[in-house]
Amino acid sequence: MADRKLLNIELGRVDAEGYRSLPESGVVLVLDNIRSAHNVGSAFRTADAFKVDRIFLCGICACPPSAEIHKSALGAEESVPWEHCGDTLQAIASLRSLGYEIVSVEQTEHSLSLEKFIPVAGKRYALVFGNEVEGVQQSVVDASDFAVEIPQYGTKHSLNVSVSVGVVLWQIASRIFG
Repeated sequence: MADRKLLNIELGRVDAEGYRSLPESGVVLVLDNIRSAHNVGSAFRTADAFKVDRIFLCGICACPPSAEIHKSALGAEESVPWEHCGDTLQAIASLRSLGYEIVSVEQTEHSLSLEKFIPVAGKRYALVFGNEVEGVQQSVVDASDFAVEIPQYGTKHSLNVSVSVGVVLWQIASRIFG
C-alpha cells in the first residue's frame, strides 16, 4: 500500500513565534569554531527540529544574517534563538553558572558511548560540537563535565559536524521526549 506524502501545511508545525513560546527542552548547542556557514545553517535546522533552546556560535562561527546559513537553515535561524560568543570557554563558564551540564561531543580517553548516555528530563545540557578539522578544543574538553562519542563501525574516525548534531540530538530527544 502506498501512502500519500503529507503536505507541509498538514504537518501542524508552529511558526517561528510559536517555537519561541514552546516550553524549554533544557538543551542548548555550543558550536566551537565551526568554519562552514553551511554546517552552522544545518545545525540551526536540526536544532529547530529537536526543539533546542538556543545556539551559541563561538569563535569563527558565521552568524546570521548570512545567505550561506539561510541556504541550509531554511529559516530556522529565525526560530532558534542564538548568540555569538568570541570565546567558547567563556560561553561554557556562563552556561555552567546557569546550571547546565557541559557535554563535549568528542572522542576522548574516557568518553561515554552515545547510546549509554541517559539524559535526565528536567536537567539542562550544553552540547559542544567542534571544528570540522580540529574537533572540540582540548581546553574546552578539559572544562567539560564529560564527553560523549558517536559509535562508528567503519574505517573513518569522524562524521561531518552537521551529521553529528543530528545523531546526538535525535538520541537525546528520543530519550527526553520519547
